[in-house]
Amino acid sequence: MHPVAATYPLLDLRRLPRARVSAGAVTVAVTFRETWADGLGARGWKLDANLDDPEIIAATSTPGETIPTSVPVHDILDHLLCGFAPSGHRAEAMALAQLAQRTDTDPTPDYRQMVHEDLLQGRILGESPHAFIGAGLRAHLPRNADAWDGRTLMAALRAQLGEALLTELLVVRLRALGQLGRPHAMLAWRLTGFDFRHRGRLGDRLQRLLERMDAWVRTDGRPHATGEIRLRADLCEFAARNGPRLRI
Repeated sequence: MHPVAATYPLLDLRRLPRARVSAGAVTVAVTFRETWADGLGARGWKLDANLDDPEIIAATSTPGETIPTSVPVHDILDHLLCGFAPSGHRAEAMALAQLAQRTDTDPTPDYRQMVHEDLLQGRILGESPHAFIGAGLRAHLPRNADAWDGRTLMAALRAQLGEALLTELLVVRLRALGQLGRPHAMLAWRLTGFDFRHRGRLGDRLQRLLERMDAWVRTDGRPHATGEIRLRADLCEFAARNGPRLRI
């Protein structure tokens, strides 16, 4: 991911790369590839603001099993427009909290997945593992643990607490981090001029636009496409470079 910034995970919405924000309108550059050279061969769209971040995987407009919107909607509404870094576990905890509130869903399954797939293995992105775990878990470690890598730190906590309890405490930590991001998200949305209370409505409209964008590249047989998504409170639009203009 990008080098850790002093402000991680909070970003100034007015200084985001390859995105333009003005009162009542946001423009986000996006790129589609049939196959991305990311080691996974992913197919789908990426925000141009995230092109240099290897942690961000391209995605299509396919929604999740319980969440009615797709990963690109999450990247735009819950990361970028909330002023959160595109990757890193603290940023993702905050963005998942906003996703849950926007879609009226429970973030706990996603937090638990993060714990099992990453945190218990000592994989913590965006900051030092010692800073990430918080004071409650740090109390179970010796003073020199601030220099430990993630794997060593998690092994010590597992030995002290057992894996089941450690898992639950890490889920609690992620939930707390998620709530800490709400004030910044509300401030960032105020800069856009959009109504923070109507994020769900905007997400539904953006989801429909992304489905049309996917249908266009599929029907046209395009292996590569670029353009801009333009958001307003009453309109979502995609203006393709050398292609159509799609509106919802």
